Amino acid sequence: QVQLVESGGGLVQAGASLRLSCAASGRAFSRYAMGWFRQAPGKEREFVAGIARFTNYADSVKGRCTISRDNAKNQVYLQLNTLKPEDTAVYYCAAAPTPLKGLIYSPEIYDYWGQGTQVTVSS
Repeated sequence: QVQLVESGGGLVQAGASLRLSCAASGRAFSRYAMGWFRQAPGKEREFVAGIARFTNYADSVKGRCTISRDNAKNQVYLQLNTLKPEDTAVYYCAAAPTPLKGLIYSPEIYDYWGQGTQVTVSS
């Protein structure tokens, strides 16, 4: 069992940066691939970034976003730079057991989800 708690969201102006954090409780954190997803009002949840033995990014954030993890602290981070109004969404952290059951950008492979943190980017 893994519990995930996101933090770091907020209201920022376009062009700003944010660092989201996800704290995981439970054992064997390092055995999980971690992902960040987001959901904007009226839209489906979409993949943002994932980290296993590799990293993977959605095209919409590639070059502006960095996912990282600290296994000693049971934390995963999402650095978002040059934020745009279209980045406004609730951002969710998720954990997928390894070996992966599918592609890292597929929400179906993630067994555990956090409650989300709101990111709002004003123009």
